[in-house]
Amino acid sequence: MAASSSPLPAISNAIIPLFNPPKIFPKTLIPRSSLASQSLSSAKSRLLDLISDQNRGLATQSDSRKLSQITDAIDAIAVTNRDQITTDAALSGTWRLLWTTEKEQLFIIKNAGFFGTKAGDVLQVIDVEKRSLNNVITFPPDGVFFVRSDMEIASSQRVDFRFTSAVLRGKDWEFPLPPFGQGWFDSVYLDDDIRVAKDIRGDYLIVDRAPYQWKE
Repeated sequence: MAASSSPLPAISNAIIPLFNPPKIFPKTLIPRSSLASQSLSSAKSRLLDLISDQNRGLATQSDSRKLSQITDAIDAIAVTNRDQITTDAALSGTWRLLWTTEKEQLFIIKNAGFFGTKAGDVLQVIDVEKRSLNNVITFPPDGVFFVRSDMEIASSQRVDFRFTSAVLRGKDWEFPLPPFGQGWFDSVYLDDDIRVAKDIRGDYLIVDRAPYQWKE
């Protein structure tokens, strides 16, 4: 009698794969926070490149295309970074102007030569604990114009401020000026190096941490 074929090989062939399933390697997932950090780092680098040749904003005044590129870049950062808290202790420090659309500051920077001097560093000096804000324009070697303000933390990114006094000071003299106004600004981006802000008038500001602490 011819031997019949055994069903065991067929059964074993069906069962073995159940105990030896094909290896599936899961995709590596990048946390959303990491993706956001990469996006912000890239956006920050691009923003600094855009303002690198703009002479603190003077060159941008006559270049509407560059102005749009810079403000669009800031607005994009603000959207991506809307959940960051920027009004904590990290806001304190001496911040030095890199670029702005504020016409008053740019006017002084541009026209300081008419007064026999030139504008040096333009600063914002913030102390969150003391709730103080000084806006400062220096005129080396001895001149300075600064406006003192009281400030309050209004939200995770907003600071309210009220001007309290202003002083124009030279080497051996000082001329006080009356306070003039109030407002707010949002720090839409803040890290160890720079801060980016938008204010009540729709002006934009980019500053870096100065390598020194300014004091009156």
